[in-house]
Amino acid sequence: MLEKRIKDNFEPESKVILYLGDCQEYINQLPDNFISLIITSPPYNIGKKYEKSVEISEYLHLQKEVILGLKRILKNEGSICWQVGNYVNQGEVFPLDIYYYQIFKELGFKLRNRIIWRFGHGLHASKRFSGRYETILWFTKSDDYVFNLDNVRIPSKYPGKRHYKGEKKGQISGNPKGKNPSDYWEIVLQDWEQEIWDIPNVKSHHPEKTNHPCQYPIELVERCVLALTNEPDWVFDPYAGVGSSLIAGIKHNRQVMGCEKEEEYLKIAQDRINSFFEGNLKIRPLGKPVFTPTGKEKITQIPDEWKHKNK
Repeated sequence: MLEKRIKDNFEPESKVILYLGDCQEYINQLPDNFISLIITSPPYNIGKKYEKSVEISEYLHLQKEVILGLKRILKNEGSICWQVGNYVNQGEVFPLDIYYYQIFKELGFKLRNRIIWRFGHGLHASKRFSGRYETILWFTKSDDYVFNLDNVRIPSKYPGKRHYKGEKKGQISGNPKGKNPSDYWEIVLQDWEQEIWDIPNVKSHHPEKTNHPCQYPIELVERCVLALTNEPDWVFDPYAGVGSSLIAGIKHNRQVMGCEKEEEYLKIAQDRINSFFEGNLKIRPLGKPVFTPTGKEKITQIPDEWKHKNK
């Protein structure tokens, strides 16, 4: 096991744990009710070099055993974010989120959101429409769970909108911190007016690209970390790959641990984490700092009440 303690710029002391080996073996070593957020993208059973493709039923059985262990180590107020795409066999599509939902439901988890992550680039299909989205299944262990909405609000298109009737007539109807984002994550840097989040997948020109063939972006994890945990909660990725989930947690003062059975990827993760602390890691920004409406209509302007609060 590789373990690194970090003290600089983190209060209380932050901890990073990387484990080389099978995730089930490591999960068995962890105490009950310990982790606040488990976030990962498990193998899709598509025959990448880090996995062996098996029958879908066997694949799901093995994954159920892992999820059962994750339930034990998850805090009662904790969450699991399970990011998956499709398993395709001889041209037939098996939507993994549907199969996984049955497993999580059987084990007592409650689905809070089925988040659609839409990206603009990927492999082009010839006998079906090209896939351009994956899903994040957000489950909680109980009804008493952490959800910090204010940490992930997005700018409102009409911040000047007011109540037009009732006791609050004439008062601002929105929230000065922004609106609740939808469960469809698409264009965050260019299409604020469509009120959806864009998180591009990690392809050849992405600043975070490594040798991992199925790397997902740090930005995708950050929103989950900010909304579903508090400082200095533990965030765990049982299929850590090159460490994107861990970096997202570290970036926001969470303590993190990850398992990875491929030594090559774990070494990349370690190097990326070191680069982050040294200030050299290239990361795509989490979005624009503040949205400034440009429309001339009053409803598109930042209301005076909010301007005074920000001073």
